[in-house]
Amino acid sequence: QVQLVESGGGLVQAGGSLRLSCVASGRSFSLYAMDWHRQAPGKQRELVARITSGGSTNYADSVKGRFTISRDNAKNTVYLQMNNLKREDTAVYYCKPEPWGYWGKGTQVTVSA
Repeated sequence: QVQLVESGGGLVQAGGSLRLSCVASGRSFSLYAMDWHRQAPGKQRELVARITSGGSTNYADSVKGRFTISRDNAKNTVYLQMNNLKREDTAVYYCKPEPWGYWGKGTQVTVSA
């Protein structure tokens, strides 16, 4: 049974930083890309960052230069380092192996003024 468990969210002031983690269990995703998505209240879920199996990365324009995605295949874990957080980054953050349809419960990130 595949499980994805996100953690590291919380309440932070604008300009602050958080590091999210996502641990996968049940199978290895080292051969697949891993994504971070987010969903803000009243908005559709959006792709924030992707890291391929080879380590190439892509980011949404809204987070470029502020967020960094990384992975540790030995730990079956993907990370999202978020710096210079803005209020508009407030959302529930989810990781997802691509192209698999597994989702975790997400971790809440709230950025205050």
